[in-house]
Amino acid sequence: MTEPLVSIVSINYNSTVQTKELLESLRKVDYKNLEIIIVDNGSANRDIEDIVDDFPEVNFIMNPDNLGFAGGNNVAIREARGEYVFFVNNDAELTPGCIRPLLDTFEQFKDAGAVSPKFHYYSRPGIIEYAGYSPISAITGRNDTIGANEKDQGQYDQVSTTHYTHGGGMMVPKRIIDEVGPMPEQYFLYYEEFDWCEMMKKAGYKIYYQPNALVCHKVSASIGQNSTLKTYYLTRNRILFMRRNKSSISYAVFLTFLLFFTIPKNVLSFISKGQYKHLSVFWKAITWNFGIKKVPQF
Repeated sequence: MTEPLVSIVSINYNSTVQTKELLESLRKVDYKNLEIIIVDNGSANRDIEDIVDDFPEVNFIMNPDNLGFAGGNNVAIREARGEYVFFVNNDAELTPGCIRPLLDTFEQFKDAGAVSPKFHYYSRPGIIEYAGYSPISAITGRNDTIGANEKDQGQYDQVSTTHYTHGGGMMVPKRIIDEVGPMPEQYFLYYEEFDWCEMMKKAGYKIYYQPNALVCHKVSASIGQNSTLKTYYLTRNRILFMRRNKSSISYAVFLTFLLFFTIPKNVLSFISKGQYKHLSVFWKAITWNFGIKKVPQF
């Protein structure tokens, strides 16, 4: 049987070194019916142009503007010819046998809407980053990553349903994208894959975790762990997600927790650490959801 075409999609934003390392890892995968699409999302530097000739097998798309994670991926979706689309962060590296187990998930489970592989930390070999997600709490708007920081001893080696994909690596059949629609672009960065999974679940599909596929992740290599950008969009989009996906009662409970616990705790934390830029974007993230739409400069 002919192997289905898989479109590998990744976003580059001022992080060409990581993108090159991803592309080098893709040359080692044992699945050959691939098309690879790299979307440069309006990078301030144009370093991505320096590696175009090194990877003639890759379709490079140069966006003039930064369209965010969802917007950049949606540009690639419109170009993708594959029966399946595998969205991969550019700060990840695929192991050689990663692709086939993901495809097998869709063969085995006809209700699968999306699937993510197991993730290990790139800098901590053998340590799990992701083996699925718990549901998002109706109170806090947060959830837990199953297996995070545990040594991988095979304790999460069963294929299973999970609540959400890992945004750093998720495979979705093109037919399901056509059915439920592209990634929601309101988020720009963070929580868009959670919302997309909710869209799939509402359409009757399930989200799967596939442990026989492995990705090694460098974690926020292009954004940074202590970025005001991260503070802003995680805060803003947590509220946005709850607005879009929870009942009126659940959203009211969440807002009560936000007002009396989350806001005071974070304000005190930022002040005590002298992180006044984080405090500023934290407030802008909250007010964005209540009619003040100005996005801060980072």
